[in-house]
Amino acid sequence: MLDIKYSHSFLKKVSRLEDPLIEEIRDRLELLKNEKNHQQLKVHKLHGRLMGSFSFYINYKVRVIFEYSSKNEIVLEDVGGHDIY
Repeated sequence: MLDIKYSHSFLKKVSRLEDPLIEEIRDRLELLKNEKNHQQLKVHKLHGRLMGSFSFYINYKVRVIFEYSSKNEIVLEDVGGHDIY
């Protein structure tokens, strides 16, 4: 199981979202904790200026960017539409 930490900017952006989307994010984060679910979440490496980061889908429009801070811990960095790339 992975531990999930939250950056200040991630928490700030989430606080501005509508409640149904926040609930959807919570559900997806529970899945993210188990690496066996990463294929279902479409976790993928990012390139370019975000090299070293990863992303996964909340729904068709919303994505989350995160980084591994250690083998068992990730830090959620950003949430938003495809323009966060």
